[in-house]
Amino acid sequence: MILEIKYRPALKSDQEFLLDLRIQTMNAHLTASSLPVSDEAHLQRINYQFEQALIIEIDKRAIGLLKIVRQADNIELIQIQIAVTYQGKGIGRRILNDLIEEAIESEKTITLSVLKTNKAKNLYSNVGFKIVDETESAYLMLFKKPNI
Repeated sequence: MILEIKYRPALKSDQEFLLDLRIQTMNAHLTASSLPVSDEAHLQRINYQFEQALIIEIDKRAIGLLKIVRQADNIELIQIQIAVTYQGKGIGRRILNDLIEEAIESEKTITLSVLKTNKAKNLYSNVGFKIVDETESAYLMLFKKPNI
């Protein structure tokens, strides 16, 4: 069965969902990277570029967050988080593949940053992202269509 993924703009009323989502999907990676896991730190990240936040829904149920900024020549993937119960079902891969298709059609690159401790790095590599730089705790990754 192919699940239909829908997106809607995030609302301030989604903050409790987003905080729970961030805690369940990020605490282990943040802790392993010696980064803060307080509610305050999570809310700061949730509120960063909040106007770009989209709630990912399946069957009218909120299951994740997608935060992207479309620029003239690049799509910046700020955050993608899928609720643990929906991970491993190909949802993240489908969302990434849709973004890649958009980038190729519009001749844009895609950039993202991923914590070194986050296994999502493997998914990004598998769909064509390459590590182009790094900080102490994260990799900067780039998707670029060949010949761009």
